[in-house]
Amino acid sequence: MVDLRLQVVAAVMGAALAAAAAGSGQFEFQEATVDAIQLGFRSGSLTSTALVRFYLDRIARLNPLLRAVIEVNPDALGQAARADAERAASGGRRAAGLHGVPVLLKDNIATRDRLNTTAGSLALLGSVVRRDAGVAARLRRAGAVILGKANPSEWSNFRPVESGWSARGGQTLNPYVLSATPCGSSAGPGVAAAANMAAVTLGSETDGSILCPSSSNSVVGIKPTVGLTSRSGVIPITPRQDTIGPMCRTVSDAVHVLDAIVGYDELDAEATGAASKYIPRGGYTQFLRIDGLRGKRIGVPAVFFEGYDDVRAAAYQKHLNTMRKRGATVIKDLDIATNFSDLYDQETLLMKAEFKLSLNAYLSDLLRSPVRSLADVIAFNNAHPVEERLKDFGQPDLIAAEETSGIGAKERAAIRRLDEISTDGLEKLMREHRLDAIVAPNSDAASVLAVGGYPGIAVPAGYDTEGVPFAICFGGLRGYEPRLIEMAYAFEQATRVRRPPTFKR
Repeated sequence: MVDLRLQVVAAVMGAALAAAAAGSGQFEFQEATVDAIQLGFRSGSLTSTALVRFYLDRIARLNPLLRAVIEVNPDALGQAARADAERAASGGRRAAGLHGVPVLLKDNIATRDRLNTTAGSLALLGSVVRRDAGVAARLRRAGAVILGKANPSEWSNFRPVESGWSARGGQTLNPYVLSATPCGSSAGPGVAAAANMAAVTLGSETDGSILCPSSSNSVVGIKPTVGLTSRSGVIPITPRQDTIGPMCRTVSDAVHVLDAIVGYDELDAEATGAASKYIPRGGYTQFLRIDGLRGKRIGVPAVFFEGYDDVRAAAYQKHLNTMRKRGATVIKDLDIATNFSDLYDQETLLMKAEFKLSLNAYLSDLLRSPVRSLADVIAFNNAHPVEERLKDFGQPDLIAAEETSGIGAKERAAIRRLDEISTDGLEKLMREHRLDAIVAPNSDAASVLAVGGYPGIAVPAGYDTEGVPFAICFGGLRGYEPRLIEMAYAFEQATRVRRPPTFKR
């Protein structure tokens, strides 16, 4: 208990010192946006090296409490120095996009460097990947600095475990209210972004793993259309639903990251090839429009807004009114016509088979690894019950997945049923009411978006009486990112809800 109090005091004092530095005329590191960082680079008031040192210091001071970062990159300062040299040699022309900007990656996103890629599991510690994940390679080409890896719920919560816990990283804590859930499985990226432990972060989602931790930690999370971002080199769950997206403090920052990571990848050819048609000429930043709500038709499925306390219900009603005032047509009390019990049953059945197939393929492609199959992972956990907390969490989903034998008649029937659920549910609702988006609290619509491969953007919407964050999510059909970005950005600018964390016990 004493240690926790000391860690909280250190966190609060660190935040106060950063604020004082900002007020002294120095570059304002705290809450720095990508645009502010690039302006600092161009003006000469900031270097990548100084920025990386700031975040490394934040991690050193806050991570003993928050456990958001699983590993820092020993080469981060070298990458920053290289970015500074490139910018100087170009006369400042390289000061754009993510060049020189430090990025934290969820620990299921492979990097071919001195960092581990383990999904939080001790079973993969020391494994060596053949190459960077597709999104990591794109970040490097954009000139970003790979700052380190962020703590996930182990195996992206497929075991499952406590949200934000992994054997390698421990328990990630919510920086707003330490006893509140950070949610998962991209808990570390969400917490790190919220607590200013990186400029921007990258997470992954199968069903809620970007939208939920973004909601719980008061950051913006973009779950892209499946295939818009490559999944190659990412420790998988299911290719039907896995997607990689940004988790950042602002919509603008998240869109800058999205622009850097979308595109075709021959190692994820089918999905990225199909989704490439959705990428707009000129990128996504053109949709950061202050009037982005004007003329939009937004649906409000009643099922998602049931059962919330008075504080949250009042906040959501106020936000819907704001959307109307900003020119949107808001259509309430819609029926999304989805049997959620059926959805979950079919999704779970299919996910078990796809997880085994996908994970075995990933493990077999590693240059070196202590485990080469899901069966090896299960055996490793059995051999390390204390470290992997088998008594607390077990590994029932891993065992159930191992008992599957590929995509058979049951799995093909589940695929057909999930396609029907998507077609007769969200797609029909969107068509009949000519909607640009639906809105839902937090990640409540995550499963609907997940099984159809649809995009969503979570934006901070408020804090409850205890100070725990909550969000609103804009969701749409495949390829709807431009209009979702317009609405999310206009909503963010109209409400400006987000505030830095307070580390409340």
